[in-house]
Amino acid sequence: METIVDQKDLFEAVQLSGIFPDSKTFPDMVALKNVKEIAEEFDRTKNISSFNLKEFVLENFKTVVPSEDTFITENNDQPEQHLHRLWRHLTKKTNPENTNSTYIGLPHDFVVPGGRFQETYYWDSYFTMLGLIISKKYDLVEGMIENFAFLIDQYGFIPNGNRTYFLSRSQPPFFSLMVSLLDRFESNKKPLDFVSQLEKEYDYWMTKRSIVMPNGETLNRYDDNDATPRPESFIEDIELAKESNQQPEELYRNIRAACESGWDFSSRWMTDNNELATIKTTSIVPVDLNCLLYNLESQLSILQLSRSQEFKEKAENRKKAILKYFWNKNQNFFCDYDLQNNCTRENLTLAGVFPLYFNLANITQANAVAEIIERLFLKKGGLSTSTIESGQQWDAPNGWAPLQWMAYIGLKNYKLNSLAKQIKTNWMAQNEAVFFKSGKFTEKYNVESTSEETGGGEYPNQDGFGWSNGVYLAFKSEI
Repeated sequence: METIVDQKDLFEAVQLSGIFPDSKTFPDMVALKNVKEIAEEFDRTKNISSFNLKEFVLENFKTVVPSEDTFITENNDQPEQHLHRLWRHLTKKTNPENTNSTYIGLPHDFVVPGGRFQETYYWDSYFTMLGLIISKKYDLVEGMIENFAFLIDQYGFIPNGNRTYFLSRSQPPFFSLMVSLLDRFESNKKPLDFVSQLEKEYDYWMTKRSIVMPNGETLNRYDDNDATPRPESFIEDIELAKESNQQPEELYRNIRAACESGWDFSSRWMTDNNELATIKTTSIVPVDLNCLLYNLESQLSILQLSRSQEFKEKAENRKKAILKYFWNKNQNFFCDYDLQNNCTRENLTLAGVFPLYFNLANITQANAVAEIIERLFLKKGGLSTSTIESGQQWDAPNGWAPLQWMAYIGLKNYKLNSLAKQIKTNWMAQNEAVFFKSGKFTEKYNVESTSEETGGGEYPNQDGFGWSNGVYLAFKSEI
């Protein structure tokens, strides 16, 4: 089915006009009639002297982003109460009208992050589910897992989000962790019920995203099948291409690949820490992705009995490669691997805690990682995403809920409980300070200051916010 993104002349005219301050607004709007008819009307009327582009768009489309006052924080709400109430506001379902848009319909209700993000997002949803379980929203968790299984059956993978313009990329593969959550509560479904989808997702990553390492091992990277500007960041990508020494198609692919990583954007992917135009995501083998795929292989070795030994060997081989290519002896930390220069990168980021989360590190490595985390990452508001302040949102001084959780569990796996507890304490205190000041839980936090707004990125900090809510409730339940 054609969407507004497919109507090139109209779409580009609107996106380049700047009539909406957020480039995501237009591709998410619902057409009030057939988009092809709207595009034909645009072609007929655009050169008339009285034609007004903004008026034309508002006459033919409606926005899906709710106004900011649709959820009211109660004055006497404690953070926990607020979040239990907030789930209802963030829960969405497919509306018939959304079929005339870029929206991909899903069979069950789901939780959106909030703000400008009014669709389900892949890796966000795992951390959201952690909180939904605390809130005893078991049917919602089960339904969201079934939605992702539906997407795998429909497309062969889980898209970045349920929008047609996300169909060229995925996000960090957390589906295997999601299905494991079914063992935490009374459910009609069990992990074994999703073995075919786990296999299909594995095949996607191995056929579309595999890379051969210098000594012949197979690992994986982030990528995107589409080398064009992102519809939801159209003008930003075109402007960035003008600043870059890369060919536009190469830049667009690297930008999109970073979106698949979930870390959009970070010095982690750049050759110059201060210049997004130097992004080279497709040339970097990420430590977190390969740890997630190790977990998927390990889970399939248990669930897929007919291929148990095969997946066990794959997991073992990947573990050896992870320890070989991602351990940086100079930094005493796990870092990504640079394919262009055939070396482990020097950038220190919280992606380096994933080997601890999945019990891949040895004790010496875990202790070394903990020492670096405490010395360089730990701030009064939680863990900084990296040690570099680049102006990008996935760098210092910003902290993100999913990475606090991965670090916390990773450290606890090695009985590094004191540091784990300090991370949790600092992060929750930061969440609470912002909540009591603003009445909101936000997408990300400035972990170095409770008085300063966080920044970076292509859009303002968003409130809601799915994974922040989920991780806070998960931390709260562990006190």
